[in-house]
Amino acid sequence: MKKIAILLALTVLLFGCKQEESKQQGESGHKISAEAVHIDESNPVKIGFMICNSPKETTERFAPIAQYLSEKTGRRFNFIIANTFEFEDLIRDKKIDFFHGNSMLAITFNEKYAMQLLTVDKRGRDGHKSTGTIIALKSSGIKSYADLKDKKMVFGPALAPFGFMAQYDLMLSNGIDPEDDLAYYAIPWGSAKHDKVIYGVLFGRYDVGAAPRIDVDLMAHEGKINMDDFVIIGESEQMPYCTVAALAHADKDLAAKAKEALLNITYDDTVQMDGEVVKVLKAAWLDGWAEAVDSEYDVMRNKMKKLNMDPYKKF
Repeated sequence: MKKIAILLALTVLLFGCKQEESKQQGESGHKISAEAVHIDESNPVKIGFMICNSPKETTERFAPIAQYLSEKTGRRFNFIIANTFEFEDLIRDKKIDFFHGNSMLAITFNEKYAMQLLTVDKRGRDGHKSTGTIIALKSSGIKSYADLKDKKMVFGPALAPFGFMAQYDLMLSNGIDPEDDLAYYAIPWGSAKHDKVIYGVLFGRYDVGAAPRIDVDLMAHEGKINMDDFVIIGESEQMPYCTVAALAHADKDLAAKAKEALLNITYDDTVQMDGEVVKVLKAAWLDGWAEAVDSEYDVMRNKMKKLNMDPYKKF
């Protein structure tokens, strides 16, 4: 066990953003115990998880899910972590069999590669859905969309449905063109991008920020911000949250078993990770999974078409 702990520590230190690094580290990161159930190790399947705040955090959150699926289906699920821009290659080249990432990516790859949408993460006030907010400090005097003109704004990642797409659509729908009406806008680099958006507004670097409601709520709950300091200028419609999908080449029976396992998980379900008993949902910061209903993604598809975003982009 000591050797395993040392190997894990070295693996975490070596995590990077390159595709091959993400693939190799994700597959060899946590050493997983399979003592309680029989797991077929002969033909492992690969599930790709989108990196959230950092490779280390993503591994700690989602490695238990891979182990849970291994135990419930009887097939070894190896996890891979990757950045949003890496998934196209992974999916096209069939280097993963299952996908977990934001709903915009799920829509894009479903359209291009006929993925089967299985489940949607449940987390926070809106369950398996979420919203995007436009925030400002109350002390700024910004109270309406009209007040956004000539202001400096910070968005989340460009492929973030609740940190970019939702807010961009809100502004256009309320008479503000970010390209023409803002004095300037930026997209932060590095990890914990949504936190950076909120802090950027809090500390006055930007006048306005685009942040997922779930991140605003979490930072307030953790005492990192005081909601009394902020005003929410606008909030989007609810749309499906992060999604688990099976690629077209994945075994259909295995996909059905994986879906059933996720839908039936409870707060008491545990796995062994590095000799420790871990509660799967607690580790993942989730409340469970809901069944993915294709029609619920239509509101997001329509916004992506309106904004001329991939895979609906027209040149």
